[in-house]
Amino acid sequence: MPRVTTKGQVTIPKEIRDALGIEPGDELAFEETDSGYTIRKEEPTTAEGDDPFEKYRGSAESDETMPERMRRLRGEYPRDVDDETDEDADSEVEA
Repeated sequence: MPRVTTKGQVTIPKEIRDALGIEPGDELAFEETDSGYTIRKEEPTTAEGDDPFEKYRGSAESDETMPERMRRLRGEYPRDVDDETDEDADSEVEA
């Protein structure tokens, strides 16, 4: 059975965290009911109560797939493998 610490903290059992989808950093809401309180995971919001991701919606629209975008952002795509000649490869081995 979880206990409340002197700082008012309590560990939520793993089974409950998994069932509610609670992860570190998530915000929770406690709501009073006739029989006690309920706990639920809150959606992320800004201080004004807005969706913090709204301004980014649609900004990544592209015909590229996600793996293609990630390769391009990492500088891995397109990867030029034909640029190195045999002569360049030989000089690297000798050096």
